[in-house]
Amino acid sequence: MMTIEELNGVKAKMADLVQVRKVVREQGELLASKTGYRKQVLVCGGTGCTSSGSKKVIAALEESLKKHGLEDEILVVRTGCFGLCSLGPIMIVYPEGCFYSQMTPEHVETVVENHLKNGNVVKELLYAETVHEDGSIISLNETNFYKKQMRIALRNCGVIDPENIEEAIGVDAYQALAKVLTTMTPDDVVNCLLESGLRGRGGGGFPTGKKWAFAKASQGDIKYVCCNADEGDPGAFMDRSILEGDPHSIIEAMAIAGYTIGAHQGYVYIRAEYPIAVERLSIALTQAREHGLLGKNIFGTGFDFDIEIRLGAGAFVCGEETALMTSIEGHRGEPRPRPPFPAIKGLFGKPTVLNNVETYANIPQIILKGSEWYSSIGTEKSKGTKVFALGGKITNVGLVEIPMGTTLREIVEEIGGGIPNGKKFKAAQTGGPSGGCISAENIDTPIDYDNLIALGSMMGSGGLIILDEDTCMVDISKFYLEFTVDESCGKCTPCRIGTRRLLQLLEKITSGNGEMEDLDKIEELATHMKNSSLCALGQSAPNPILSTLAHFRQEYIDHIVSKKCTAGVCKALLAYEIDPEKCKGCTKCARNCPVGAISGKVKEVHTIDKTKCIKCGVCQKNCNFDAIYVK
Repeated sequence: MMTIEELNGVKAKMADLVQVRKVVREQGELLASKTGYRKQVLVCGGTGCTSSGSKKVIAALEESLKKHGLEDEILVVRTGCFGLCSLGPIMIVYPEGCFYSQMTPEHVETVVENHLKNGNVVKELLYAETVHEDGSIISLNETNFYKKQMRIALRNCGVIDPENIEEAIGVDAYQALAKVLTTMTPDDVVNCLLESGLRGRGGGGFPTGKKWAFAKASQGDIKYVCCNADEGDPGAFMDRSILEGDPHSIIEAMAIAGYTIGAHQGYVYIRAEYPIAVERLSIALTQAREHGLLGKNIFGTGFDFDIEIRLGAGAFVCGEETALMTSIEGHRGEPRPRPPFPAIKGLFGKPTVLNNVETYANIPQIILKGSEWYSSIGTEKSKGTKVFALGGKITNVGLVEIPMGTTLREIVEEIGGGIPNGKKFKAAQTGGPSGGCISAENIDTPIDYDNLIALGSMMGSGGLIILDEDTCMVDISKFYLEFTVDESCGKCTPCRIGTRRLLQLLEKITSGNGEMEDLDKIEELATHMKNSSLCALGQSAPNPILSTLAHFRQEYIDHIVSKKCTAGVCKALLAYEIDPEKCKGCTKCARNCPVGAISGKVKEVHTIDKTKCIKCGVCQKNCNFDAIYVK
């Protein structure tokens, strides 16, 4: 059993090692004089960078350091996600804070020999935004990507080794749990969360303090704490990244929840498709038990709490709280009618608190810094920050955490670096299959729960997909509906049949057979589904269609009346033409056409046989004179 004094001793021992990663490079002497290492090299070990080859980079780094006799002078740390996933693999050298991007094993030798051995920064391999015009290096917090972010849930991601509990303790892990167990009552914790204004980050936005208060007040000999780490939205990777980069924050918060409601057992429900997150969480749980931070008599207070992992098989519906609990119980993941709500009758029929990963990640900081600090961030009804997985047609694909109330324009143009290739911003899809689209005319909308709902979208778990002018909004609606059709559990008729019927109507429209009455049928069916589906999957499945109809209705009309897809996406509505004024008769289009649909002699205008054309677009891509266009 670890005492609070021992916890503080570990924190003091590790502080110099880990805190330098958070400070400006002028404080680098702190590292050199107190830690025993001349430099630290942090390499991203999140899923994004791992898929880009960061394991090979680490292996090459360790081999090169050994070759140059630097293995005892340079500390190599594999961390969680830094956020800028599009630049992976990422490597940061401290105390300078040099941000090397898109590293390869070949680059590693250059950095080791020049920078780590001889002190000469390899500027051509640095992230361009961290280098001034005069060649001097600036900190990450001064770059457009980071300067408007405020990292609370992501505070330790990319800072610590997530497989080393002592590094986590060095940045305050388990301090909040110690404070709660020794100085706060369960009511104090509930009141702190209520005053903070923290709302659930899993999509619904229900006040966390109220949820815990209901579970605390419920009568039961056994209670449970659950963590939803299922995260099935296409393009969403917020919760996964937190577990990969800072698993101890979730363990600590769940233990706090257990103390607050009177539970002694917790479960983390995480999909098996997240192997790195599962592995790091497993390691963190083992380390927490070994240090006495989980298990019996934590900090000698008499409080017992432990956590088990339950692997999900990738069913999107298991992100719904009652379906998740049904799955943990060993049954097929299907939702249950509510009420009773889980705080009254949840896992195994007992009172249960369930929050998602991001919600839990905020709680230790709220306990340590106070509800007033947290409630001062954000907007009147949406406090704190929100983590978004920023993807789609955007320059800086990655993970961002912004204060509530930050505008969509700031996210797209500043943090996201704008739309690539000079394209125009068209819309942003939030909330995944349950959400909707925000159009360009609303780009200055402050992002919070209420504003997104007013626009026909929702916060969701935090997927933020940016769409440009080449996106067909009817096709986007069809994409999300195809997903929900596949993921519907089939338990209730409105969802099982309704999603399939909506998809049929969209397929009819995108194939060029749509009728104006189909739009009325879509809206009527969507209303019935929202009012009568058993769970949020069916209730929210029509949202992408309804929001695109509200903001981009003309595109639907063009598909139906003009039989035209203005974005040039829906193949059935495309017709490729050759401009006789521009065609030079070079024959390149004919030579590359896979079905021989283009004919013409050298140096004469070519023609396309519409009966043969499969509308693959190869001719347009290969034309050097912009002579081929979509009609």
